[in-house]
Amino acid sequence: MKLQSLPLARHLGGVALTCALAFPTLAHAQMTSGQTLYEQLGGKPAITKVVHDMIVNVAADNRINHFFAKTNIPHLQMELVNQVCEGTGGPCKYTGLNMRQAHKGMNLSTADFNALVEDLQKSMDSNHVPLGLQNQLLAILAPMEPHVVHQ
Repeated sequence: MKLQSLPLARHLGGVALTCALAFPTLAHAQMTSGQTLYEQLGGKPAITKVVHDMIVNVAADNRINHFFAKTNIPHLQMELVNQVCEGTGGPCKYTGLNMRQAHKGMNLSTADFNALVEDLQKSMDSNHVPLGLQNQLLAILAPMEPHVVHQ
């Protein structure tokens, strides 16, 4: 499976930064014991919970919450869930903008990107996602940084 470089449109009021979480180009979802990463994470309900909690963390994070001031949060959550679902080998489809288009003109810093990753990690920790699965998700995310920062 090949996922297009991901994310949310700029018209979401800067929300595209969060889409960096939504995981980039992935040749195929990692599999262990015959299960996709999507299945190992617990499928769409578990992904939805992690994404929801990440959004709550971002809202409380003064380092980056200003990027989301005019964001349609329910739409953001739906898009992120679809991106993570597809990127981890699930049945969902993401159809948003690619990362470069979504972040053009935002001039996000590496610190902004890292803050979002920290908020995702907190969400995964609070949802008891095993460290190995967290690392697989973060490995999918890491290559997105150059498509997000300083665009």
